[in-house]
Amino acid sequence: MTTDNKAIVQHALTTLLETRSIDALAPLLSDDFIHHRDTAASTKTEWLAAVDAALTPLAGMEIEVHHLLSDGDHVVMHSRRRLPDGGPAITVADIWRIADGLIAEGWEVIEPTALAAANRAWWEADERSPAQRP
Repeated sequence: MTTDNKAIVQHALTTLLETRSIDALAPLLSDDFIHHRDTAASTKTEWLAAVDAALTPLAGMEIEVHHLLSDGDHVVMHSRRRLPDGGPAITVADIWRIADGLIAEGWEVIEPTALAAANRAWWEADERSPAQRP
């Protein structure tokens, strides 16, 4: 089952990149598909419209998939993407839930790759005494 779920996600990404058409992507999403990002959620129609609007400005974007992992009905894709025309590299983690052979739900986290080190600062040990910490 997990191999099939990975194949579904791979097929959806390949279809979108090869056809550059949401008409080819739409049948791969369930009718009640929902996409989560930060503080908002999008329905299938809203998300496809956003993808369609991004197709032209993102033409030429390079995508390098580093990991494609599956666990049960979830598939996680970790990729690095270079935006076109010398734009910055971004690191993306997509999580997809598969139901009945279709992508039913998605989550996305995007981080500009150049900011990764600065965004890890919270992880580093705070060497101040507890009284000096905010």
